Amino acid sequence: MINIAVSSQKGGVGKTTLSINLAHAFARAGVRTLLVDADPQGSVGLSLTRQSRLLTGFYDYLEDPGISLDRLIVPTRLETFSLVASGQASDYEAGGGMGAHLARVRAFLRGVAARGFELCIIDTAAGLFGVTGDVIASSDAIMIPQQAEPLGIRSVPKLLEGLNRLRVMNPRLTVLGVCLTMVQNDLAESTEAAAALRELLPPEMVFQTQIPRDRLFVRASARGLPVGVLEDGAGAQVVFDALRAEIEAKLEPADATRGVHG
Repeated sequence: MINIAVSSQKGGVGKTTLSINLAHAFARAGVRTLLVDADPQGSVGLSLTRQSRLLTGFYDYLEDPGISLDRLIVPTRLETFSLVASGQASDYEAGGGMGAHLARVRAFLRGVAARGFELCIIDTAAGLFGVTGDVIASSDAIMIPQQAEPLGIRSVPKLLEGLNRLRVMNPRLTVLGVCLTMVQNDLAESTEAAAALRELLPPEMVFQTQIPRDRLFVRASARGLPVGVLEDGAGAQVVFDALRAEIEAKLEPADATRGVHG
């Protein structure tokens, strides 16, 4: 199983939208995919199921690893797509510094892999500390959503410095790159910020695919669906299919696509 953490330096960058729709894109391609909500705010669960606050989830397992993973995994209408909510014990995230949850996060991922999942996408809380740090330290790869706006772009070098420190804990971590989100092609500041990021980082560190700011994402969340399931969501689905293809190409050189080819 391949584990991909979706992490950012700060919140509000479209991390959950990216996680949900990318996981759905892989699942549509036939990859048995698990989307894990490791953000204490429970954004994935709230976007996809209104009962998410009642579900036993990821943080409950961190508090009590005796909980069966079968209680945590929630199937969806798509046979290859399942979820794990953040859970009722999400306040547990505040307890302990980075490394405090490492063994339990790794046990969780081993248990998920043993259940036949080929890909696990983990939506984390913003920042590189606490449980998020432990998730990254347990993952095969990380992708970094970044809003296409000037202030956000300036924080990217600091984020990459933090990731270099995490590589000490997890030498096999592959940084897939930064994915520009909330891009507004009709707004000069947005397109200029996107261009500035591409100048700042090596070409291989920035995904070619950009996620537009689109009202479809709000509608999809209101209906508890990935955007590609909407009647008029085909155009948005093409974006996430392209992003999926880029990720597969980035993983392939390391022979890490066992099972992640749809």
